[in-house]
Amino acid sequence: MTIHRYLRLIAGGFVLLSLALGYFVSPWWFLFTGFVGLNLFQSAFSDWCPMITFLKKLDVRECTHEPKAMKTAR
Repeated sequence: MTIHRYLRLIAGGFVLLSLALGYFVSPWWFLFTGFVGLNLFQSAFSDWCPMITFLKKLDVRECTHEPKAMKTAR
């Protein structure tokens, strides 16, 4: 798996986990859902995500090929 697939997997897992914890344990867990969403939002503009920095330190490989959609768009 590539770094961006791990990122989507982790973000989706965090959102689902925090929603479940917010529903079954305490509504305060919904703040964590908001934190994950805010991080995703800011990374769209700044092109920096804390989780990607962490994954790079773990030597997760980056995508080295261009997606098919990008090749046909040219």
